[in-house]
Amino acid sequence: MTAWFPLASMSAPRIEAQPVLLEAAPVAAELDLPPPAPPVPTVQDMMADGVVIVVSKPSQRMFVFRDGELWKESPVSTGKKGHTTPSGVFAILQKRVKHRSNIYSNAPMPFMQRLTWSGIALHAGHLPGYPASHGCIRLPRAFAASLYQLTKFGSTAVIVTDAPLIRSSAAATLAGLVDSPVPDDGTLPGAEPVRLAAAAMERMPSALAAQAAAPERAGPVRRGGGQTIQLAAATSPGEATAHWSRLVRARPDLAGLDRTIEPATVNSKRYYRLRVTAPGAHALCGTLKRSGIDCFAVS
Repeated sequence: MTAWFPLASMSAPRIEAQPVLLEAAPVAAELDLPPPAPPVPTVQDMMADGVVIVVSKPSQRMFVFRDGELWKESPVSTGKKGHTTPSGVFAILQKRVKHRSNIYSNAPMPFMQRLTWSGIALHAGHLPGYPASHGCIRLPRAFAASLYQLTKFGSTAVIVTDAPLIRSSAAATLAGLVDSPVPDDGTLPGAEPVRLAAAAMERMPSALAAQAAAPERAGPVRRGGGQTIQLAAATSPGEATAHWSRLVRARPDLAGLDRTIEPATVNSKRYYRLRVTAPGAHALCGTLKRSGIDCFAVS
């Protein structure tokens, strides 16, 4: 007689669990990916460490800053009616000591620094005292030669604006307000440099517009009880200028005040003091402190 046993009493064969091996995902280095592209520098970056050139078409004047400090300024001649020099932010795309126009009758363009591939450039030329070029920015020959030696690819920004700038301090403030990137479009054949900041530059606060058109005054002016306050002690002129621009962006009412950047040495270390002189500056300092802005009275 055959015996039957319940299934429950039968022991199932033991199966050893096998470890599951998962192949590790390859790390980035194993994929041989190119390194990320470096960030495109902005005008503010170059104002702190580089060269920034500001060209005012209404004033027919150029202001050149090196590491945030005024290097030189000069009269210019920009594009005449029908050939207006475009406004915006440009990079230096090409440089040639001896160059001739391939558009306008082989005209000489000494110390040429190209801003666009369509023919706009900085170069030495005749300055009659008014806009007279076909779009280029003409400079005195000696100034053009010096500027040519100063500028470098990748660390120079050129701002062309419709704002009437007479004072170098106003030009510096304007440059600090522009946070546009300055791409070197020489890597993009036939492409024009972007002009993203053209509109932003013209939206200056009214106080800055008034400051821009006012005659330059030599040094701090202490008019009838004028007081001086200090807003920062920076490690470079560019850092001080950038700080001032941030303050003006937050408080446009500061733009019309007399501001200076004064070098000083403390414990063998060089500093650049950002100071403002104006009647009632001490009261202003108190207001700034209450809004969280560092400030203290100097005199």
